[in-house]
Amino acid sequence: MDAVTTDVTTSPTTSTEAAATSTEAAATATDAVGPTAGAVAAAAPAPLSKEAAEAVIAEARGRIDALDAEILEAMCRRIAVSAEVQAARIAVGGPRLSLTREMEILDRYRAQLGGPGTEIAMLLLELCRGRV
Repeated sequence: MDAVTTDVTTSPTTSTEAAATSTEAAATATDAVGPTAGAVAAAAPAPLSKEAAEAVIAEARGRIDALDAEILEAMCRRIAVSAEVQAARIAVGGPRLSLTREMEILDRYRAQLGGPGTEIAMLLLELCRGRV
């Protein structure tokens, strides 16, 4: 972590480059150890000019938009796969839903994301149940 900070502060870079490097360092620190308070505090970016901050925000929003597109695409694929599972269950006279399976999914999302993960999983399951 110190090497990254030293490189950012001693190399001749613009405010935007420094901000991007700080942002990348923060992302790397978060990826390596998870989003802990220590990693976030240690990777706090240097003060930015208004223009540099706007550039960082615009670039980050572009990445968020790309991630949202991936999430939506994955959700659509998940809906289609869930429909296959439901059709196969119904074809052999089984129930459309498996509450045991839904509980496994809820537990997985809760374990990964905490309390809000349960809400996200419930909404995803609702989307994937299809129309009755």
